[in-house]
Amino acid sequence: MNLRVNGYGEINVPEGTTLLDIAKQVYKDEYLNYLGARINNEIYPLYKEANDGFDIQFLDNRDVDGYRIYTKTISAVFIMACKEIYPDKDTIIHHFLGPGLYAELDDKHGISFKEKELLEEKMNEIIKKNIMIERSDYTKEEAIEIFKEHDYTDKIRLLSSMEKDTVSIYKIGDHIDSFHGYLAPSTGFVNEFKLKYYYPGVIILFPSRKNHYNMDNFKDQKKLAKIFKESNNWLEILDLSNIGSLNERVNNGELRELILISEALHEKRIAQIADMVCQDHDVNMILIAGPSSSGKTTFAKRLSVQLKVNGKRPISISMDDYFVNREDTPINKNGEPDFESIDAIDIKLFNRDLVKLLEGESVQLPKFNFITGQREPSGKWISVDKDHPIIIEGIHGLNPKLTIDIPEKNKFKVYISALTQLNIDNHNRISTTDTRLIRRMVRDVKYRGNPPTRTFEMWQGVRSGEEKYIFPYQEEADVMFNSSLVYEMSVLKKYIMPLLQEITPESIYYSEAKKLLKFLKYFNPIEDEGCIPPNSILREFIGS
Repeated sequence: MNLRVNGYGEINVPEGTTLLDIAKQVYKDEYLNYLGARINNEIYPLYKEANDGFDIQFLDNRDVDGYRIYTKTISAVFIMACKEIYPDKDTIIHHFLGPGLYAELDDKHGISFKEKELLEEKMNEIIKKNIMIERSDYTKEEAIEIFKEHDYTDKIRLLSSMEKDTVSIYKIGDHIDSFHGYLAPSTGFVNEFKLKYYYPGVIILFPSRKNHYNMDNFKDQKKLAKIFKESNNWLEILDLSNIGSLNERVNNGELRELILISEALHEKRIAQIADMVCQDHDVNMILIAGPSSSGKTTFAKRLSVQLKVNGKRPISISMDDYFVNREDTPINKNGEPDFESIDAIDIKLFNRDLVKLLEGESVQLPKFNFITGQREPSGKWISVDKDHPIIIEGIHGLNPKLTIDIPEKNKFKVYISALTQLNIDNHNRISTTDTRLIRRMVRDVKYRGNPPTRTFEMWQGVRSGEEKYIFPYQEEADVMFNSSLVYEMSVLKKYIMPLLQEITPESIYYSEAKKLLKFLKYFNPIEDEGCIPPNSILREFIGS
């Protein structure tokens, strides 16, 4: 067969040659750096055989899909190590915390520092053995029987609650497991990792873009960890830690109460935040920031209502109206206007107006004309007093530079994000980024006329802006708000799946669309939206 390897050139190999064999031939001793392959806009595991004419791009940890394979494989190694040391306990892979994966044992068994070292030693042993990872397909009924043998109640619950014909199961030595996505061919591919003591669990660290490929670059995020823990505790109380338990509620017609409780939790938390603002008499400015599709707009409106309940009369100021004129917009490294940069905002004018307002003066707000690219007078004059807190919502809300002239005592800062705590099962987490991407796709189609391919096209730039301008400041917040709703994917599914299915293999976004489709298939759809309140954060994306 004649093949082409990206960055290497053309090669000739016999029929039946696997992608792993080709990687060994091309990369010699460095083949372990490559975890999968991208061929014709689709992701392939390395155990697959190559076909004549393939144009192969091998994926290392610096590629987003290679990174996903690394993440799942190192999770599998960690789960194996836990199973050997704690045979009567299951492992729960919870969520990312900074550059690492936070994991715990069930039954509230805390992992001590000494046990952390034992786990690390056991993981190194598993990796050094370079155990082959085999993937086989089974019928749903066969898979359930296999999972019964290994006491995987969460996986049985998931499969029993959804329509699925075949199930892929991995065998790693004597260990049996299932994962959403591909693993590397053997355990030796994930030889760089560290475990960080983070009682009652541990954080699995490995080289990634988040830590600049240096595992020593770890910054604790205690506020984020706390909000994740609160969400997890709440879901455990409701027996809703995994998709299987959610699907059971959908199948049994128990949705109304679930939706009302989820929304009531949001309302209670927003009311608590409003109370915190009102109890601090120095605060007269509320700054709200968060990544794309977190529900910032709806949150700001609902917070405004709760402030009014407390006797306040908040005034909102749009950061967009303080954009510099188009010709003064900073340029990014690609030579294009960088509208995500904080320097795209007229910081000097913004602070001058805020200071005037705080000193009791009236200010005429500007209005940015997005057609001409120029800032214009709006004709709208405002003034504030102690009963008129200013609400400012935007991506730079937590950046100290935005309100550099305003004393810290006058600010109350809120970070909002859709921090998904619902898992597929105990060993497979749900990506918070994927949740926000699906939210944005639904909104872009409904309100902006953009198909999913356009959202995919913009998403990389959006994510880069978040990592540069939002995430570094999230721990600056006085309070964090988790805008995720446990039932939302069951609602969003019917809006976006038909559109994702239209993306063909010719599209460079085909592999991403396919990944999201596989993920959404785990959820049983919620057709009746009648009991979703009109002020729900979800309404920002689905309408009504």
